[in-house]
Amino acid sequence: MREIPGLADVLAAQERIAGYVLRTPLVRCPALGLWLKLESLQVTGSFKARGAFSHLLRQRGRCAQGVVTASSGNHGQAVAYAARALGLRAVVVVPEDVVRAKEAAIVRLGAEVVRCGRTTAERIARAEELARAEGLHYVPPFDDPDVVAGQGTVGLEILQDLPEVQEVCVPCGGGGLTCGVALAVKLQRPDVRVVAVEPEGAACFFASWRAGRRVRLERVETVADGLRAVEPGALTWECGRRHVDEFGTVAEEEIRRATVRLALEGKVVSEPSGAVAVAYALRRASAATVAVVSGGNADPNLLADWLRQGLD
Repeated sequence: MREIPGLADVLAAQERIAGYVLRTPLVRCPALGLWLKLESLQVTGSFKARGAFSHLLRQRGRCAQGVVTASSGNHGQAVAYAARALGLRAVVVVPEDVVRAKEAAIVRLGAEVVRCGRTTAERIARAEELARAEGLHYVPPFDDPDVVAGQGTVGLEILQDLPEVQEVCVPCGGGGLTCGVALAVKLQRPDVRVVAVEPEGAACFFASWRAGRRVRLERVETVADGLRAVEPGALTWECGRRHVDEFGTVAEEEIRRATVRLALEGKVVSEPSGAVAVAYALRRASAATVAVVSGGNADPNLLADWLRQGLD
């Protein structure tokens, strides 16, 4: 396992990526009783651009032959976008059931797409094979100190924009965003609670926390396609174990209702993965709670169906 980054690494990442990503808004949503950190408005529509640029700008010397990564969609878009900005070839391994809108976006950004399996582990294995076979540099989706440091810049912005924050709820898949935010927050404000939120059907961190060790799930099943990790990363688990205050889960119906409420009441478009922290925070919303809306790359057909169903 590579060394867990520290606050200095997150601050360095913030400076490194400043010219490439947006400082996203932190807005109060009275209808939901929460503050929302809108990473859904980030370039490529998710927080993933932060980690992609943080990694590639640090590792650029190793990328002469191009880069490859594994992604359910958002990380792939981010790597494709960053690679194009830096003049690099990019290959992205996506699941067989990839959201078509996400796949189309990756292609529009100039990357090559390879489909493989449905889980994060399957995609990573295929991407690592391609890296060895074609001499490409592999960009980890979450279990990497440069990626974690880049995602941690979300936490820096929250503290800077809302000094009175008391709790931050973060969607959790492989753990890169959760751990980056936890580092940035807890190393400056240990009094602020950081909560990692997973779907009940893909709760590898929650299972690991209960067991006291990394647990690999036999299967995952959730509409939140960006959070289908079967096992925490070695680095992200150790970081999460040290710095996250609480691991929580939400049911599929809670994810659906949170996505719909964000759209109808908050006027925010979120994908299901981006709404899980909101779903959890709504159970105990307070004026000092921030929920990170991690991505807005929703499947248009799914979102339309959910909006037609409404909140009934």
